[in-house]
Amino acid sequence: MGHLAIRAGAEVRFRKTSRILADLAGGHADRTFDKRLAAHVKADLLILDDFAMREFTPGQADDLYELLSQRIAEGRSNAITTNRAPQDWYSLFPNPVVAESLLDRLINNGHQVFMNGPSYRPNKRPRAQATK
Repeated sequence: MGHLAIRAGAEVRFRKTSRILADLAGGHADRTFDKRLAAHVKADLLILDDFAMREFTPGQADDLYELLSQRIAEGRSNAITTNRAPQDWYSLFPNPVVAESLLDRLINNGHQVFMNGPSYRPNKRPRAQATK
């Protein structure tokens, strides 16, 4: 999907969710949060990989809310990859109000594509070398 968007002339950012949250946390530390947030918001398509892998801290949840609510308000496209069902995301947020507000925006303004089947990763492993 990201490749197709790039071929169509869109600016695409593909990042692990944890990396984006670390970047935004760094912005709080060095007072560049607004600049960093704006850079993530301006991409035509933001792909958040490995979303909801673990519980969010209050700061991470707030940053994620700021990022995604601003992107949605500006009509930017978001894609999320995850191994969890959307109904399992709520418990990962420390503040249920933030969880409900953010996830309501994501789930009700998006399309869900569920993929079942074997992982592609085993095909990416180097083949064991034959022993003599």
